Amino acid sequence: MPLTLLGRQNPLASSDEQLKVLMDTVGCPSFERRLEQAGLFPLHATGITILQINVGKLCNQTCRHCHVDAGPDRTEIMSDEIADLCLAALTKTDIPTIDITGGAPELNPNFRRLVERARTLGRHVIDRCNLSVLLLPSQADLAEFLASHRVEIIASLPAYRASQTDAQRGHGNFEKSIEALTRLNKLGYGRPESGLALNLVYNPVGAFLPPKQEALEAQFRKELRTRYDIEFNHLYTVTNMPISRFLEFLIESGNYDAYMERLATAFNPAAVAGVMCRSMISVGWDGTLYDCDFNQMLTLPVKEGMPRHIRDFDPTRLSTRRIVTGNHCYGCTAGAGSSCGGAVMTATPTQ
Repeated sequence: MPLTLLGRQNPLASSDEQLKVLMDTVGCPSFERRLEQAGLFPLHATGITILQINVGKLCNQTCRHCHVDAGPDRTEIMSDEIADLCLAALTKTDIPTIDITGGAPELNPNFRRLVERARTLGRHVIDRCNLSVLLLPSQADLAEFLASHRVEIIASLPAYRASQTDAQRGHGNFEKSIEALTRLNKLGYGRPESGLALNLVYNPVGAFLPPKQEALEAQFRKELRTRYDIEFNHLYTVTNMPISRFLEFLIESGNYDAYMERLATAFNPAAVAGVMCRSMISVGWDGTLYDCDFNQMLTLPVKEGMPRHIRDFDPTRLSTRRIVTGNHCYGCTAGAGSSCGGAVMTATPTQ
């Protein structure tokens, strides 16, 4: 039985249904109202330093928290044509970073072509990796490919213990993650002198905010080094967004209202300055343009009047666009905010 919302025909598979839940939230003001109170409305982009490309929803895992609702049963995948348009847009700009995500982005037939072409253009490339994909027979040379093109890896690892990781990502996933990290370390990833960046991403297993990033990074470093002789460069904390499968968890566990109130109470105006949407543009698997990957999953494209497809990409207009916001945006502005490596989500220091 498929575990994705779509595969189970769950009503929350519809972005309209998710938006209805978010808009009907009680116990906290609308996100736009909170921005107004802080003198930050409307929110505008400050440029485009990252072209984030979501190549589809196909994944070899079905994680409990996934905001993409990705899984093995998802068929949405970026075509050759859309990949070509992304590369054409990149060629015409000086955007320094391409951030490839999914699903498991490496499963897209265009993944390696996107990496190779971007590197030829002298751009920094980020791969949002779930780690277990490196162990698939079809991806036997993937780790070496990433290293040879000096791709930065940002890898999800919810915990340094098997029980917590497997609770969120599926039975046996922690062991696979450790094996993949060991393989990457052997290639030089995570070693300061190699220049091969290996950064981890932590998000809470339950309905609470992540702890302070610096302290958690130190704890992860100590535990992974002591237990498994694993090294990494940085650890970034991410607040679970109240959308898709995590939204389902919140509702089913009776935690939705309390979680939203917790996010709203922790709203930090200082964190708004560095939210990722202000410095990036997100391209969907079908070429639609969004302010961020979260808006993409809620089917909230860039504001009307802006170019809305990669074929019409206009960096001048898009770099100062007004950002589309909603109550889910509390997730990026609570407390110290969420940081996710190259796509900076808040003012919290990252790489």
